[in-house]
Amino acid sequence: MGAASAQLFASLGDHVTVVDRDGDGATAIAEEIGGAAAVGDVSQSPFCQSTIDGVVAQHGRIDVVVNAAGVIYRGSGEHTDDASWARVMAVNVDGVFFMCRAALSHMVPAGGGAIVNFGSIWGGIGSAGVAAYCASKGAVHQLTRAMALDHATDGVRINAVAPGEVDTPMLSSGRASRPSADDLQALADATIPMKRLAQPEEIARVVVFLASDEASYMTGAIVPVDAGYTAQ
Repeated sequence: MGAASAQLFASLGDHVTVVDRDGDGATAIAEEIGGAAAVGDVSQSPFCQSTIDGVVAQHGRIDVVVNAAGVIYRGSGEHTDDASWARVMAVNVDGVFFMCRAALSHMVPAGGGAIVNFGSIWGGIGSAGVAAYCASKGAVHQLTRAMALDHATDGVRINAVAPGEVDTPMLSSGRASRPSADDLQALADATIPMKRLAQPEEIARVVVFLASDEASYMTGAIVPVDAGYTAQ
């Protein structure tokens, strides 16, 4: 979803910096779209600040930050070990906070900007077997709301997209066995009103909207993109 967002922003003429700890992946996407790559771990505060500072040094300003990095651990609370809990929180919550804070250090003095965080349907409703992930995404939703209110008069808008089930590697990760295409379709048939998974590009289009001036009266919003899942 992050890659799809980067590709869509670039197709609209934006200068994009792809941030990921996967150097090969970040570089490949950056080269494809004519952008830059910053390789590192968003759970590390100094990396986040230096990355944002570097973008501003290169381009003179930063207009948009999309916090799409995320990890999942599949396990109940009882069966979630300390290291797995800490890693999910470090990437999904600390990373969002550190990148937001770094971006705000430039956006507020400049008088404007937009931040789009990646929440999840599991940030608003629970699900068995993903306790740490649900908790982390709930925190992202609340962080989005609180920081949006902090900066509502600063010209900076902060919103979140809350995807449902999307056809990405994360959907299959951490399971005892990799689900087949038929397995995923059965999941969609059983749980999703539209009876299909989302494609990353469908989420990216909402991300770009939230970052654009078309969403100028939106801040603190958590926007579900879930084929009606949370409407049930």
